[in-house]
Amino acid sequence: MSASTTDILSRLAHDYTTETPLRLKAIDAYMVFCVAVGVAQFAYCLLVGTFPYNAFLAGFGSAVACFVFAANLRIKTNVKNAAQFAGTPEGAFAEFVFCHITLHFIVANFLG
Repeated sequence: MSASTTDILSRLAHDYTTETPLRLKAIDAYMVFCVAVGVAQFAYCLLVGTFPYNAFLAGFGSAVACFVFAANLRIKTNVKNAAQFAGTPEGAFAEFVFCHITLHFIVANFLG
């Protein structure tokens, strides 16, 4: 990497650690977890096979949907976006929980 790339990455890391609220960092950690689960499921599917294909689709779809719900929560709870979204962070979290409950009922039904 060139010196300018290193400077950009170090500046990005510094700004993230100092300026990002803890609430958004927790959501980011959950999003990284969702990506890791999706990658692990996809790798397992490639290595072992897709015998219970419904289980793979349900699990992978659940990981993707959880990531999307978390991205929505992050956008709505970011203070910098308050002018664009009506409502409170608590309301956004209630939507997040409701969507997760609905998603997991669908996934459980899809598994059979």
